[in-house]
Amino acid sequence: MKVAIVCDWLTNVGGAEKVLLAIHQMYPEAPIYTSQYNPKGIDWFKDADVRTGWMQIFPSGLRRFLAPLRQIYFNHLDLSDYDVIFSVTGAEAKSVKKGDAVHFCYCHVPTQYYWGFYDEYVKNPGFGKLLNPIVRFFFKLLVKPLRKADYKAAQKPDYFITISNYAAEMIKKYYGREAKVIAPGVEIEKFSNKTEPKKRSGFVHYSRQVSWKRQDLIIKACIEAGEKLTIIGDGPEHEQLVEVAHESKLVKFLPAQKSDELLKALNSAEGFIFPSLEPFGIAPVEALSSGCPVIAYKKGGAADYVIDGKNGVFFEKQNTASIVRAIEKFKKCKFKYKDVVKSAKYFDVARFKREIAEFVNEKTK
Repeated sequence: MKVAIVCDWLTNVGGAEKVLLAIHQMYPEAPIYTSQYNPKGIDWFKDADVRTGWMQIFPSGLRRFLAPLRQIYFNHLDLSDYDVIFSVTGAEAKSVKKGDAVHFCYCHVPTQYYWGFYDEYVKNPGFGKLLNPIVRFFFKLLVKPLRKADYKAAQKPDYFITISNYAAEMIKKYYGREAKVIAPGVEIEKFSNKTEPKKRSGFVHYSRQVSWKRQDLIIKACIEAGEKLTIIGDGPEHEQLVEVAHESKLVKFLPAQKSDELLKALNSAEGFIFPSLEPFGIAPVEALSSGCPVIAYKKGGAADYVIDGKNGVFFEKQNTASIVRAIEKFKKCKFKYKDVVKSAKYFDVARFKREIAEFVNEKTK
């Protein structure tokens, strides 16, 4: 089969990019079409044929401003010469022209700033105090036609695949499409230990620091509970999070780390705290792989892998008080290391590739 791969952008490292990498490994000869590519931000695709167009002239740092232009770009991207198209997207890449090709859309979630996270985005677009009011004003004016275009784009793929039961519900709700759930592959082996770590204290969290991930809540909760917290990563909210911590000796910030350093951080922590509403969440599964239990918001993709009382605990509401209660409950639990590790085994990359291949073969016979 002549295969093409499409993604929204390729400018930084994240969970979506890990899914894309697995698809690329399955189809190494397939070109990857995207709106913007920054190999300095992500160096995983040096062996790939990455193809961009006119949007590459914009600095990758402007990506959040460019959603309307991405809709235009992908709407005009003609991939009808291919037999199979694989889009890996949470935004606009699903709208490519497919002709007679079979288009599989691995959709993380309906475009969040148009749909499920619209209210949060309007409240804090994440552009700073000076630009936020301007972005908010224009986004409110444009959101209806942008939603209409996004919904229309979602009718183009032949098949939807998604990452969790929660994401499948959102795709049905906003796009009216059924989606096959195939959980993303996680590099289990990179986060596995030969022996059980002995000393664990405090909590850890790592992810990109953006407003909707709600790292501010876990900072406040750990300070209130008197628990140590290590936050690893960077992003536009970093300085704001440092202000929230208010020079507390309980909170330590570290820059983004590679897998081996993340494993060390997980091995020294009692638990990983996952405060955001996400369609899946690869980092918590990495934590489970290392034997580190998880405290997670009881909504979203975490419901597919956190088993309350066995490999972690849930909190009911996205607020400080609810997380403090979850920490107190967590401290009383007696988690078994082997059970925590075992709960992540299903999510390995080999299983993901196998299930994707089976689904593609079934639909292209």
